[in-house]
Amino acid sequence: MEPDAKLDPEELDSYQEARKDYHSGSVIVATPTIRKVVTTGRKRIVLNRHQISAHRGLIVSGSSGTGKTTTITQPGRNVEQLARRRNPAATGRLPVVFVTVPPAATPKMLAVEFARFLGIPLPHRMSRVEITNAVCDLLAKLGTTLVLVDEIHNLDLTTRYGAEASDQLKYLSDRIAATFVPAGLNFETSTLFQGTRGAQTTGRYSVIPSRPFGRRNRRSREEWQSVVGTLEQSLRLHRHRPGTLLALDACLHDRTSGVIGSISQLIREAAIEAIDSGSERITKRLLDSIELDHTVEEARSQKNTRKPARRRKAA
Repeated sequence: MEPDAKLDPEELDSYQEARKDYHSGSVIVATPTIRKVVTTGRKRIVLNRHQISAHRGLIVSGSSGTGKTTTITQPGRNVEQLARRRNPAATGRLPVVFVTVPPAATPKMLAVEFARFLGIPLPHRMSRVEITNAVCDLLAKLGTTLVLVDEIHNLDLTTRYGAEASDQLKYLSDRIAATFVPAGLNFETSTLFQGTRGAQTTGRYSVIPSRPFGRRNRRSREEWQSVVGTLEQSLRLHRHRPGTLLALDACLHDRTSGVIGSISQLIREAAIEAIDSGSERITKRLLDSIELDHTVEEARSQKNTRKPARRRKAA
């Protein structure tokens, strides 16, 4: 008998909503990129501990949907948990900071993002220099050791404000005794690596690429199967048969082009639909009915168009 069989309508509704809410959250998969960022980030934090300036960092670069944001938050989670274990009674500490670079960011906009995360009051006439000083002073008092900066591709070094915002970020990384870990779209082809400012960036940061998963060799197939298996194990469906998705790993790769953001959306949305429909299982038919992002669907359409038609066997 299924757990919801003895529930009254109100309890059943709450139970179903709780399960849908659970599936709406992203499952963290320990991908090779995440493991490398966590390991490298831990080493950089130790390396920067007594560095006066020119702190060394790392950049996570990749195309959309490859899990860049999730990747940089994992070392943050580890640093936070380690700090709590070492000193559970400590108060007034903030080991990790997370900010997002706004579109067309100016130096002041970037400083404001840090101030907002820290809860620093921002009077209307407060200057950029005043905000920056307040941010640096507070981060020093809080003992911050890791600064995560997402959407850094919003810094366009071909514009005056973008170049000045890049200088602002460099100034913060010099003043704050912390390891900076930016993430964004395809750094290798962006303006962030060009010119004098780009040379300063490449001289301080290691680049860790975040790519779609492949299936061309045994190792890449095993890595992809690990992703699928982890997502399947996270399901909370009453009639889903374990191993169903793993048996479809090739189809799932073809459908999502190996993009972790897309397969995560596909399986989580299918799980919610399975709860709503009462089927309580994910099948290939259900997966095929889920609409993914335009980029993945377009790639899938082009791939199907290129496939040669099967020849009929002679009678």
